[in-house]
Amino acid sequence: MWREVRLQHLRDGGDTAARAGVWRRGGAAGGDLRARPRHPGQERPLRRRRGVYSGCSGLQIAYLSGTEAQEQPAPAHSFSAKDVAELKTSLLSTPNFRGVDILLTSPWPRDVGTFANSAGEIDTKKCGSKLVSDLAASLKPRYHFAALEKAYYERLPYRNHMVLQETPQHVTRFIALADVGNTSKKKYLYAFSIVPLSSMDPAELVKQPQDVTENPYRKLRKEAPKSKAPLCAEEEPACQFFFDLNKHQGKKRPSDGKERGDSQPKQAKKPPQPMGPCWFCLASPEVEKHLVVSIGTHCYLALAKGGLSPDHVLILPIGHYQSVVDLSSEVLEEVTKYKAALKEFFRSKGKRYVLFERNYRSQHLQLQVVPVPLDLCTSEDIKEAFIAQAQEQQIELLEIPEHSDIAQVAQPGTPYFYVELDTGEKLLHRIRGRFPLQFGREVLASEALLAQPQRADWRQCAAQRPEEAAQARAFRREFEPFDFSLRD
Repeated sequence: MWREVRLQHLRDGGDTAARAGVWRRGGAAGGDLRARPRHPGQERPLRRRRGVYSGCSGLQIAYLSGTEAQEQPAPAHSFSAKDVAELKTSLLSTPNFRGVDILLTSPWPRDVGTFANSAGEIDTKKCGSKLVSDLAASLKPRYHFAALEKAYYERLPYRNHMVLQETPQHVTRFIALADVGNTSKKKYLYAFSIVPLSSMDPAELVKQPQDVTENPYRKLRKEAPKSKAPLCAEEEPACQFFFDLNKHQGKKRPSDGKERGDSQPKQAKKPPQPMGPCWFCLASPEVEKHLVVSIGTHCYLALAKGGLSPDHVLILPIGHYQSVVDLSSEVLEEVTKYKAALKEFFRSKGKRYVLFERNYRSQHLQLQVVPVPLDLCTSEDIKEAFIAQAQEQQIELLEIPEHSDIAQVAQPGTPYFYVELDTGEKLLHRIRGRFPLQFGREVLASEALLAQPQRADWRQCAAQRPEEAAQARAFRREFEPFDFSLRD
């Protein structure tokens, strides 16, 4: 069945919109892709299964005809992985290639609905072609049209670059069209004006609209082999600390094995003091010490009051620090050790942890560590849930480069919200106005993850002191084999 896409573009980049013609595309049963110019009698078939059409104005249109082949050799009305690879190579080998203006395909790309507005009755995780997803991810079209699902769907625009890792690039808009003349009167024509990519001002081209989303095909990027593995906690320089709770001071053993002799030990820089009573400085009388489950040299662990689960814990500095980016190197080192211990502990119980920090309307650093069962969701599901709910609330949650630290992208004193998975993947939002105080809990408690929305507010989950103390004793007993603070 034939579908039509009406395309308009600005002739020679001027102000007068000229109709470029109607591109007619064959459906699943075959048919040629034809370009019908403005004047009758000039229609010409593009008989190959894939190719590129370049107009005199510089407009560049890539096309892939038919459906994904389920057998080899591919039938005439189908395309194969080889067709996709050859089309990609023909364009990506072009010097200074930035993308194409338009991509035309029959199938939808698989997962196009990820991070996006709903596609209605179409399940974008099950329908569509992964080869088309790969093609769209590589060619970076400004507009991508498809129609095989016989439904109209205009997806929110998505990025073609990874924020903080790559140079900003233009966005892509995916538009699916229904059958021509369908009885449901779903939209099957799409008219728009477009200045060819080659004629646009670079700054104008890469402007990001307010409703832009993350790239739905970024899982494809993850499949590429990584040249270097991230440094794990066990590979960090080893150093041992002693702590005397009665004296409230620490002594660091030299890591090189040499005695310091009569020289005075170097004094650690004292953390800033709170302006008033603090609920989390360990020496403060306000601390609910029955929740404490482990005490190190510079940090301690405590069960969260009104936690999402009985093993929801906090990593807290013993001294007064407002955020992770304010921590001294020795405190940060012990935070890393606690994260490694908690990862090992939770994995032994068939769980993975999600860590988040809200450096906004708080005076003492609280690293919330919430375990999630491994069989409940993947780390990718967790990321998608945070990003999707952030977009719903117009919160820009960006992925931090794999080997970067939060201190490299957030300055001390800057309000932010931060998420870290036990895989090392990190997300960051720089807070510039108001921010929902329970956002981290709301995402984790949502139906997409723990499915306990009634526990999103900690105040609705607070237990009586005897129950809290019993939970702390149970956690302390189970965590003991993994607690480095109890060894030497």
